[in-house]
Amino acid sequence: MSVQDSCTADATGLNQLLASAGLQPLSDTIVAKFETYLRLLVKWNERINLTAVRDPQDILRRHLVESIACAQHLPQGIGSLLDFGSGAGFPGIPIALCRPEIAITLAESQNKKASFLREVVRSLGLSTTVFAHRAEDLKTQFDCVTLRAVDRMSAALISAAKLVRRPGCLAVMTTTEELGAIQSTLGTEFKFSDPMLLPGSHQRVLALAFKGISGP
Repeated sequence: MSVQDSCTADATGLNQLLASAGLQPLSDTIVAKFETYLRLLVKWNERINLTAVRDPQDILRRHLVESIACAQHLPQGIGSLLDFGSGAGFPGIPIALCRPEIAITLAESQNKKASFLREVVRSLGLSTTVFAHRAEDLKTQFDCVTLRAVDRMSAALISAAKLVRRPGCLAVMTTTEELGAIQSTLGTEFKFSDPMLLPGSHQRVLALAFKGISGP
């Protein structure tokens, strides 16, 4: 089986994985776009280091399902979202596919990764913006900022907090072990809702931190 066929076969079972995780199913059209995304990710990952996870099925379970869970649990009413240090596009690309009502910006300063994100956006027909510079250089604020596996998390959190308009929220994909440090870094300006365990894990969580409002 070719790489393309194996990716398609894996992504075809996406709704089964979502159902087992208690998440809402996706339309056939959106599943097909995830197939394209997965195929591009596997192809580009052979040339540049997008993710240490190489197996398409593991990418599906570890990255895509978790990102879809994030998309489905973000609050309603979000008009704009920044994926801070987007890398391979998690969770920004899945959010763009699952929540088309949100105007999304993917901030990625590494040129090769930014080129990959542009190719994904073009191939999937998304209106998503790729900002190929440091997220800290942005001059606007967003209703929501997402962070996942970024370098120097404490510094990134401080920068990301400034990019959240009031009222708005930070959506941090992290671990239960790191959650206390994240809450301490953000201080009293943000109020956290109860963290949500991400599918297939007892440690990885989605933490929503609200700025300027009392909660979700």
